[in-house]
Amino acid sequence: MPYRLLKFALKKEHDEPRFFRALETPKKSYDAVIIGGGGHGLAAAYYLAKDHGITNVAVLERGYIGGGNTGRNTTIVRSNYLTPEGVNFYDASVKIYEGLSEELDLNLFYSTRGHFTLAHTESAMRTMRWRAEVNKHVGVESYVVGPDEIAKACPQLDLSCSGKAPILGALFHAPGSVARHDAVAWGYARGADRLGVEIFQNTEVTGIDVQGGKVAGVQTSRGYIATNRVLSAVAGFTPRVCKMVDVKTPIVIHPLQACVTEPMKPWLDTILVSGSLHVYVSQSSRGELVMGSSLDPYEVHSTRSSLDFVEGLTSHMLDMFPFLSNIKVVRQWAGMADMTPDFAPIMGKTPVDGFYLDAGWGTWGFKATPISGKTMAETIARDKAPELIHSFRLSRFEDYELTGEKGAASVGH
Repeated sequence: MPYRLLKFALKKEHDEPRFFRALETPKKSYDAVIIGGGGHGLAAAYYLAKDHGITNVAVLERGYIGGGNTGRNTTIVRSNYLTPEGVNFYDASVKIYEGLSEELDLNLFYSTRGHFTLAHTESAMRTMRWRAEVNKHVGVESYVVGPDEIAKACPQLDLSCSGKAPILGALFHAPGSVARHDAVAWGYARGADRLGVEIFQNTEVTGIDVQGGKVAGVQTSRGYIATNRVLSAVAGFTPRVCKMVDVKTPIVIHPLQACVTEPMKPWLDTILVSGSLHVYVSQSSRGELVMGSSLDPYEVHSTRSSLDFVEGLTSHMLDMFPFLSNIKVVRQWAGMADMTPDFAPIMGKTPVDGFYLDAGWGTWGFKATPISGKTMAETIARDKAPELIHSFRLSRFEDYELTGEKGAASVGH
């Protein structure tokens, strides 16, 4: 038994500090209120304090820290998107992730694996070449590889996929990584708390006070809080929060499910994605296979999981890896994916003065956690969105200037 653990076992009182303060009652007013205690909201709070010196900030979470989509995703970090705007944005996030464990003084289990997006048709191969060229143009390491290179990286993979959808090639993205999702949320929470930000769990926002087109405060389950700056970072709950301020978005909510297997000895060193088979998979530091699929095809504001999902996913997994037939699936879950028509997020200011939006993350939110926090913090502090997220503004839907990222989704939606 490690000495540190034995020391705790023998002590009657434990002096190990909490990750962040357990606060009960919010103050009457704050310079900014962030709705949503997931990775994005906590990162925004951290960078507001760290980069802009705004520490009189409250983060309000209706459940528990990281209990939403931050704790329900499959932890893949990448920047091999289709548009220059998307590639630049996610690449900035990858660069922050690479040094984030040191910055937050917490092991995030960040592991660079390499990311293969498999192509099973000539049409898919054309898309891979397209993405590779866009990536290279902005300095991101992605290139098209053939079956031999895929087999070398993952010899366990059946390249014929049981004869149903033979693999013709792939887009290889060298920076593709995985990280521990709950560690990211708790790391940002601790970092924000140490800088003076106040975090309140089990605190629901029931209304937003708007006076003369400007935010004046929020009504919560713990009372009224006066503030003139509110950030909504609530993923699948975005339509409900936006309704409080009468802001309309094109977001629709679909369930997105995932599951893990029992632990195995390490064998899958890379990340594999198949749009045709609707599968993405990596192996965690504990040896589990972390697997996901495409969105459920109906709009439901729920986190229930289904037998249909796990049956379909495991069937395709066996097409790729027949030797897994005796491996047990031990846990499955769902999150609420806030989807936009162009498969890009909505970030920045809204028609309501002082109400800021970080939403529309669909299946790609976790990888953007650091850079979304950094850019939204700048937007709140300066009341102006940085150029990096200009293409993600809400008004693009009225201006007909969409950012088409559908071709770079991990799986077919």
